Amino acid sequence: MPDLDRTFAALSDTTRRAIVARLATGETALSDLAEPFDMSLTAVSKHVRVLDDAGLVRVSKRGRTRYCRLEAEPMKAASDWLDDYRTFWTGQFEALARYLHEET
Repeated sequence: MPDLDRTFAALSDTTRRAIVARLATGETALSDLAEPFDMSLTAVSKHVRVLDDAGLVRVSKRGRTRYCRLEAEPMKAASDWLDDYRTFWTGQFEALARYLHEET
């Protein structure tokens, strides 16, 4: 569960979720990744470091440029974990619908 904890903690921040969404379109230079955010490159780098520590992003250096790419495997583990609860809640909603139908 520690990996799952790191994944959810990393994704708990709006900026980091936006970074993940941007990287879902493909690898990008860190400077380009930081462009749409109203914060310094250093601040974006800190967010990327949190994502990297959680295994969600890989950073590589080519020449003087750092590139970031998405590593989606940890998100699959989180999705699988959530699926167990999705099944539970679907059952709960179906039971509620049956109850409400019987009461009318």
